[in-house]
Amino acid sequence: MRRPLLLLLLVLATPLWAAEPRDLAWTEMIPEGAPSAPESQAPMHESQGNDGPGDESGPPAAQMSPAAPVVKALDGQLVRLPGYLVPLETDSDGRVREFLLVPYFGACIHVPPPPSNQIVHVRNEPGVQLEVLYQPYWVEGRLQVEHISSELAAAGYRITTSKVYPYQLEH
Repeated sequence: MRRPLLLLLLVLATPLWAAEPRDLAWTEMIPEGAPSAPESQAPMHESQGNDGPGDESGPPAAQMSPAAPVVKALDGQLVRLPGYLVPLETDSDGRVREFLLVPYFGACIHVPPPPSNQIVHVRNEPGVQLEVLYQPYWVEGRLQVEHISSELAAAGYRITTSKVYPYQLEH
């Protein structure tokens, strides 16, 4: 009698275990054998290509690989990924509702955007109150392999209806 009850409990509890997102590393988003993503580049500021101190009005840098290969096996997985937010859409209250998640600070803003397999397009309701751009965040949600272009860069992945919160190392 104990064995069927135990089996029933395991079957009922399995969906609860499956609901936990798995931590995803940026390197796992690059297919085996594909070129690895470059390390973050030094931001271009001041006289390094702009017209003067603080002038960021020049043309945006070209993306490294706007059609980089993706890992199709990640499609549909519930994941948690750390990164930096690059705002695309902000509401009247200053909450960021649409953004690109990138692996290092400054990507898409001061340096050429990383390959598309290192960028995730995110839609988040009710949005994130972004105080400073250099704050890293955790983003949780269902990852979809989908090529999406924005005015800043192409992304190889997408997460919709995600949970977004400040990054903190867990002990």
